[in-house]
Amino acid sequence: MARILVVDDDIAVRMTVRLLLERAGHSVVTADDGRKGLALCQTGDFDLLFLDIFMPGMDGFETMRMVRQHRPQIPIIVISGRPISSEPESAPDFLTMATKLGAISSLQKPFRPADLLAAVTGCLEAAGRGSPRPPGSVASSP
Repeated sequence: MARILVVDDDIAVRMTVRLLLERAGHSVVTADDGRKGLALCQTGDFDLLFLDIFMPGMDGFETMRMVRQHRPQIPIIVISGRPISSEPESAPDFLTMATKLGAISSLQKPFRPADLLAAVTGCLEAAGRGSPRPPGSVASSP
C-alpha cells in the first residue's frame, strides 16, 4: 500500500510500529535518529513519515523542519512518550506544538495498535495516497 519511514530512537517502538504497519500491508523503512531519517527521506520516495519528537542528536522538531524544506507535501505523524499535562503551568504539550508546526497527526506513547493504524490511514487518505499501488510501482513525487 504505502511506503512509510519510521524514525524513533527506541528500538522496541521502531520494531513494533514496523510490525503493525507491515501486517497492514505497508512497506516500512526505519531509522534510529533524526539525521538518518532525514537522509533517508531526502533520498527515498516515502508516502508518510512517522517521527518521534524526543531523540538524541537531531530531535523530531528539527527533523520535521528539515524534511519540510525538502519534501513539504509528505504527511508526518509525530509520537511522544512525554506525558501531556492538564496543568497550564507545567510542561508544554509537545504533540500539539508539533501539529501546529506541520505534523498532520500525533500519538501519545503508549498507543493502541488500532489508534496507530487509524492515524496512518487518515493521513494517507488526507494526502490522497490511500489507494493501493500495484506491486513494483513507484509513488509519485509530491
